[in-house]
Amino acid sequence: MTRQDAPDLLGVAVVGAGRMGADHVRRIERVISGARVVAVADVDEERARAAAALAGGCSAHTAPEAAMGAPGVDAVLIASPGPAHEATLLEALARDLPVLCEKPLTPDAASALRVVEAEARLGHRRVQVGFMRRYDPEYGRLRALLTGGGLGRALMLHCVHRNAATPPGYTAPMMISDSVVHEIDTARWLLDQEIAAVQVVRPAPSGTAPEGLDDPQLVLLETAGGVVVDVEIFVNCGFGYQVRCEVVGERGTARVGDDHGPFVNAAGRWGGAIPADFRVRFEEAYDREVQAWVDATRRGDTTGPGAWDGYAAAAVCEAALRAQATGGRTRVEMAPRPALYGAEKDDGGRADG
Repeated sequence: MTRQDAPDLLGVAVVGAGRMGADHVRRIERVISGARVVAVADVDEERARAAAALAGGCSAHTAPEAAMGAPGVDAVLIASPGPAHEATLLEALARDLPVLCEKPLTPDAASALRVVEAEARLGHRRVQVGFMRRYDPEYGRLRALLTGGGLGRALMLHCVHRNAATPPGYTAPMMISDSVVHEIDTARWLLDQEIAAVQVVRPAPSGTAPEGLDDPQLVLLETAGGVVVDVEIFVNCGFGYQVRCEVVGERGTARVGDDHGPFVNAAGRWGGAIPADFRVRFEEAYDREVQAWVDATRRGDTTGPGAWDGYAAAAVCEAALRAQATGGRTRVEMAPRPALYGAEKDDGGRADG
């Protein structure tokens, strides 16, 4: 019996066959257990067929609805561009299919809220959002330190997010919506507090920044409980990919992201390696994320960051974009939290997110 014929495996339709989608097909087929890819959809038919071939020739489609309706589909993994997410999510919810949706849930708060409301009407969670840092072992240990109380109450977070270079067409708003969005979710998760206000400070641009792009920038987040989070976003640092996070608590500090891989002494040199991009740094986190989603789905459960977390991140991003444009401190506006997603987060309570 081939993997595609195994009846006990979760049948997944992958929507989006670009870099992330194809990598998820590979991950499901060759890295994790308990699932198989039975359908792939992409607007580019050739790309859909190429991704389907990675899964042993599963069906290829140009429309998400066709992939979701293919025989053997039990769940959906969305890795298409953000503007296409809402329609696919609403279709999956209409079919009551479990979903793992790469970030963003949707590109703006209004459309994200429509997804939240559709899931709330369904009456049970079906959506997990791909904030993979929650599955990184280092970040997991940092959260355990905070929830265990060993550091005391958190006072500040210091975050660094650096990329080697940006592709053509990269814009200042993308620094927020494509990059800092991860720090936004990480801060909410580590602190179990909503973000109440945002400010963006622009130092003099680096000489390596493309024309018209103010890079780096400093994003300041204030939580409802009074924690201040600073995020250095530097997307043309030139030397690699770095993500760090330090918690400053009442009784101690803890930091992640300093060292990855072996520290080598050889040929008159010493040092380590800096990852080239996020896929290298967070490869294990992606594997753990998809495995957790498959395991939960096979149990009939939905865990991890949900639609509300995707909406909250979108609302904070919108405030940050206004702050980036105006230079002023901007309050975050959010809708009431539906009962499906648990209690409202307040000034430091640790309700599940």
